[in-house]
Amino acid sequence: MRAWAITELGKPLQNIELPTPEPVGNEVLIEVTHAGVCHSDLHIWEGEYDLGTRGKLRMQDRGLKLPLAPGHEIVGRVVKWGPGAEGQGLEKGQLRLIFPWIGCGECARCLADEENLCAVKARALGVYQNGGYATHVLSAHWKHLVAIDGLDPALAATYACSGVTVYSAIRKLMPMGKDEYIVVIGAGGLGLNAIAVLKGMGHEKICAVDIDEAKLAAATHQGATATVLAGGDTGAHIVEACGGPVMGIIDLVNGSKTAAGAFDALGRGGRLIQVGLFGGEMRVPLPLMPIRALTIQGSYVGSLKELRALVILAQEGKVPGIPIELDRMENANAALNRLRDGKVTGRTILVAA
Repeated sequence: MRAWAITELGKPLQNIELPTPEPVGNEVLIEVTHAGVCHSDLHIWEGEYDLGTRGKLRMQDRGLKLPLAPGHEIVGRVVKWGPGAEGQGLEKGQLRLIFPWIGCGECARCLADEENLCAVKARALGVYQNGGYATHVLSAHWKHLVAIDGLDPALAATYACSGVTVYSAIRKLMPMGKDEYIVVIGAGGLGLNAIAVLKGMGHEKICAVDIDEAKLAAATHQGATATVLAGGDTGAHIVEACGGPVMGIIDLVNGSKTAAGAFDALGRGGRLIQVGLFGGEMRVPLPLMPIRALTIQGSYVGSLKELRALVILAQEGKVPGIPIELDRMENANAALNRLRDGKVTGRTILVAA
């Protein structure tokens, strides 16, 4: 198979030949048709995360091995499968979305279809094994394949990461009244999907925050009812835009500055869900946590159960599509650079030749 792979951290992707995997057990070999370009791919490409005063978290220390074809938002066609997948309704040529956040497959979390939270062995596609920037990818289990009948496969690809990530984060805020403001920090691919999912759930008040006027315009078009141009005292600007302190914030950037602004904008009993991996650290005045009864919670992508639920919501026509830019797979390197430079509104989807 051909792959557009990381062969050296921080260096351009290389078009290389790799052995095409042969599925065994429950595995399914997929021919990739669509692969989303996600901001997490940049962190994997760069090879580290910023932990503030604690230094750097190196991906190679967590098990990343090169060469690696990144990409975890994957749609493709079924090619062949192992004996454990016999009798599971698979047919050659079926178009399927792949759940990429796989774990050991045997612990209690994995058996509950919460493999994204597996603490035994992380095996995520495009992170610890080859992902969607390739002609083929190996799905670890037939149950990870989700039918997307009636959906645009380019849009459906985004649900494997940006979609299920925001869906899971939103669920952690609930219950909230439909007329209470939910703040979404970051109006890129995740932010626009968050607005789309909130609209699909019937939420009426959504405030988008970003440093880019064009992305805020896209957020308004997507359905945001208020916007804040980040900078200066962002927390105060959020409070002003929302008519008071807010009860729910999803930080899809999650850098030191956005975390501080989000904390300052929370009302008593408010919840901050931290999703992004921009990096840095958060320092909070500890007495204010109990005095204001605040909750700060991390949210790591989403579960297979949540992905299935999101796809059903989209198939019911309740989740508006986000802006999609198609590009050819061989342009993966240029697509990553555009994302790094902040030149992407919505999502870039790489398509097979």
